[in-house]
Amino acid sequence: MESSNRLLEIISWLRTAERVTVGELAERTGCSEMTIRRDLDQLAEQGVLRRVRGGAVSLMLRGEAPPFAVREREAVDVKRRIAAKIDELVADGESVVLDSGTTVLRVARTLAGRRITAMPLDLHSVNALSGAAEVRLLVPGGQVLPRTSSFTGHLTEMSLRALRVDTVILGVCGLSAGHGLTAHDLAEVPVKQAAIAAAQRKIAVCDASKFGMTGLGHVCPIGELDAVVTDDGAPPGEIGKIEAAGVEVILV
Repeated sequence: MESSNRLLEIISWLRTAERVTVGELAERTGCSEMTIRRDLDQLAEQGVLRRVRGGAVSLMLRGEAPPFAVREREAVDVKRRIAAKIDELVADGESVVLDSGTTVLRVARTLAGRRITAMPLDLHSVNALSGAAEVRLLVPGGQVLPRTSSFTGHLTEMSLRALRVDTVILGVCGLSAGHGLTAHDLAEVPVKQAAIAAAQRKIAVCDASKFGMTGLGHVCPIGELDAVVTDDGAPPGEIGKIEAAGVEVILV
């Protein structure tokens, strides 16, 4: 099992078992106990777990997203396909707000060669676009959250309220016809809402797994979006309900 897949499997097991041992992880993955110990040490550094004698205990709270470095490894191919579709949808010369999150980071990296005006809402996307010669880069003020490196607070919201942009690309913690777009971190909710209010076109991006999740913070009803770009693993029933609300669903 490759390292990235192995780490994701360990995290998945921790969500259900809360405590795991080196021996059982080695047996499940077919790897040596030395390899598993290195994996657990790496995840401990990222705040996913606490090492204990012979294994590890989960530090992930219910409803809390895994660390950014872990989420960045998830659904990598899907995120590339989503980013490629956004690249088709965004025209040269557009002004774009890029929300925080790993899927939007992939979008930022894809758009780095385009002639656009971009305001990223986290430091990861700022770094991805900072050396792009054709991109006019706007950076909001505000507080940076340690776990996600996203901008939050009054200064961030005021920066967005001062703008009128063509498109916002929204990251998603949870998405459904019933609950709309939701976020795990309450501090990010007003920032996302300000970004939505500033944009003429609102596009949410997410892999199919997000349709089974609901974050604590409600960002907007599904009908406020213009489009959702996701992969073909999204549940057909949910897609039908979202389309019935007048939202275009683009499968990649």
